[in-house]
Amino acid sequence: MPDSKAQQVVEVRAALSHALGAADDALEEARSAYEAAVTRRARVVAAARERRIRLAGERDKRLREIDEQHERDLAALAGAATETALLAAPGAAGLPWDQWRPTPAGTQVAAPELRVGRLLLPYDGDVPALVPLLDHGHVVVEGDERIGDDVVASLLLRALGSSEAGRIRLTGYDPEQLGGGLAGFAPLAPAGVLSFVGPGGLPALLDELVDHVRRINETVLAGEHTSLRELASATGRRPEPWRVAILLGAGRADELSRHERGQLDRLLRTGAACGVHLIMRGLAVRPGTGIEVVTAAEGDAARLSGCGDLPVRLDAGPPASVVTRTCRQIADEVAAGPAPVALDSLLPEHEWQQSSARALTAPLGDSPQGAPVHVTLSDYPPHALIAGPSGTGKTNLIYAWMGALAARYSPAELAFYLLDFKEGVSFARFAPGRRDPSWLPHVRLVGVNVNTDREFGLALLRFLGAELRSRADAAKRHEVTNLAELRAEDPDGSWPRIVAVVDEFQVLLSGRDAVAAEAVDLLEDLARRGRSQGIHLVLASQDVSGIEALWGRPALVAQFSLRIALPRARRVLAETNQAADALPRYHAVVNADSGAIEANRVVRVPDAGNRERWSELQHRLWRHRPPELPAPRLFDGDAIPRLEDSPEFRRFAPAATVPAPVVLLGETIDVASRSAQTTLRRAPGRTIAVLGTRVDEACAVLGTAARSLAAQFTPGAAQFSVACLDTDAAVAVEALKPYLPAETGYFDNDNVDSLLELAAERAEFGSAADKPWFLLLYAVDAAPGGSNELLRRIMRQGPERRIHVIGWWRGAALLRDTLGGQGTRTDTVGAWVALDVHGSELSPYYPGHGSPNWYPRPWRALHFDRSVHRGAEVIIPYGPS
Repeated sequence: MPDSKAQQVVEVRAALSHALGAADDALEEARSAYEAAVTRRARVVAAARERRIRLAGERDKRLREIDEQHERDLAALAGAATETALLAAPGAAGLPWDQWRPTPAGTQVAAPELRVGRLLLPYDGDVPALVPLLDHGHVVVEGDERIGDDVVASLLLRALGSSEAGRIRLTGYDPEQLGGGLAGFAPLAPAGVLSFVGPGGLPALLDELVDHVRRINETVLAGEHTSLRELASATGRRPEPWRVAILLGAGRADELSRHERGQLDRLLRTGAACGVHLIMRGLAVRPGTGIEVVTAAEGDAARLSGCGDLPVRLDAGPPASVVTRTCRQIADEVAAGPAPVALDSLLPEHEWQQSSARALTAPLGDSPQGAPVHVTLSDYPPHALIAGPSGTGKTNLIYAWMGALAARYSPAELAFYLLDFKEGVSFARFAPGRRDPSWLPHVRLVGVNVNTDREFGLALLRFLGAELRSRADAAKRHEVTNLAELRAEDPDGSWPRIVAVVDEFQVLLSGRDAVAAEAVDLLEDLARRGRSQGIHLVLASQDVSGIEALWGRPALVAQFSLRIALPRARRVLAETNQAADALPRYHAVVNADSGAIEANRVVRVPDAGNRERWSELQHRLWRHRPPELPAPRLFDGDAIPRLEDSPEFRRFAPAATVPAPVVLLGETIDVASRSAQTTLRRAPGRTIAVLGTRVDEACAVLGTAARSLAAQFTPGAAQFSVACLDTDAAVAVEALKPYLPAETGYFDNDNVDSLLELAAERAEFGSAADKPWFLLLYAVDAAPGGSNELLRRIMRQGPERRIHVIGWWRGAALLRDTLGGQGTRTDTVGAWVALDVHGSELSPYYPGHGSPNWYPRPWRALHFDRSVHRGAEVIIPYGPS
């Protein structure tokens, strides 16, 4: 029994011990779970905190992006709104008053909207507030009377300035101020552009406008079109002017009779389609389609009905002086009469049907009576002289004449050579361009922006002189005396009549130098003998009174028996012939008898300057050109030529052996666009020196020389070495590397002496069988001391062993130092290119005892090769590729 109890105690104790152990384990497990939960909670809290921070950052970033995009969208909207407004109101319709000037829009197919102020939008930008009037509807001005008067004046002046003179007819009704509200526009009245109606004349005015609308509907639109705007868009012409009635009826809002109210409503409903528009102030008008209401007020309180509730700040009225000056100008133009509608009036029914064997004849315009005025170039009159101050239509007249001739005579019958010495590109439209690849098929040469390149004008005269000699030789072979006989005897030959047009020709003859002297001699020869061989000169100038070189030779002037004088031209007609003084705009005096009064014919010249209409003619003729006809040569004095466009460069083909490689140096200023070149034969003096301080131009000349030489040799057939001794030329040398052989050696001040020593050794001991070696030396004068003797040996002995130096010296005197100083022979340099070096500095390198007549010009150079030249030639360095 005791054993049993003891056993039980043991068991109980064991059970309790086991339970206690289990409890301890459970407690420990719970504590571990608790600690893990606490740790997990901390991680979750930290992650949540980080997520909130990250989300907040993303939110802020997105909000910033939204704000930035909003700003960009607002700026884009402002820009688009401004651009749209500028398109809707171009020129005079939208220019601010401090920049304002009339800009009539040609045939006025679509009328612009008119600026009255600017919209006050919630972003930066000047967005014009526009009012549609012509071809759109009517305008009612309410609010402040003084500001309203400014709005009316602004609308009228902008409308007048945006259209051709006389295309808008105004009628003013101002019973309160008896026309004083429109006093600034009074200069229009004598020309019939503005008329006034008295205080009792409103009923008659409304009746007259209603009758005008009825007539337009019945006889002009005639059921084929719904409006004059649609008719103008379909036909390209507007047969009726706009009628604008300004009804300043303050105080009569409630005094209109039932008949007057009915007529007014009819005009508001149907007038715009027929070109009748009302501008009203003080007359009660119900809102409706096509009626713009302007509420005039100070500051930001103004409103336009077409802009909803957007605030508008109205512009101040136009300055009184601008109104008066513009109205006087319009009145003068209306009094002068309109120009013919378009170039079409000069064109024949069938193109290219006439023969130029005996003459070139075409209309230049019509007489005041409407009959065509024909102008002829033939044996008599052979040449033409055109004069007219700036702005009188000289270029337009040349266009009209060329268009009339080009439409009648094919390119086989007529060839144009065009030269413009004033700054601009008036003749560039006749040559292919980036935007328009077409050209006038008759044009062989176009020269523009040549006011500083008189040599190009001289080149044209030399070319024409050569053509004259060629035709004279052909005439001798066929035993004939003139072009008509030559063409009859040689029907298979190409003998078109040539018309050379030189605008501002006095630039070519200005100065007392060799260019002017030779030009006058060539002109005189061409003028005297060209008539019989079909070569005609047309010289044009703003004023020929001061051209001593021309007027000093009466025999030359006498050859120009066809004289054309534009308004206020001087001395182109006879001294006693003052007909040009009274000429209106778009008119000219044509005189085929050297300016004698009795030979005057007044011609009204059409508007040939309209680019769209001219392009239509040019494209039509271009499409019918002979397929073998080349594009004309375009010389632009402001353009820098590219080596890739050189015909000589394109003809180069790599060869293993080149007996006499050719060095291209730039483009000559001549008709054929030749490349200036020097041939590097095995002969003394075959060294080329580039002289001057202009780094870009010197590097361009050396780069052109290097590329042209490299293009003639297969890899390894010639050796090239380049020494850059001026850090300013490093970029140009680096750009040249892709064009030179991979094995080309490059040197600088640190190692150029090794190059010169090696070249001097070969120059003395090498043989003619060695492959050619070309030393391209940039800034030779910067070579280390002691190099001059090596250079002299290379230049003196190298060419015989096919070693040639092409070097750049930063001055003519520095080249002389390299050659040995004063008194040293300079014939080791057989060719040179001078940049910003005056002619007097070049006398040691020029034949004889003189020096070239050369004054440096930007991106122009003087080239001389003693082996081929009698005198130096002006060239244009090729620009970057």
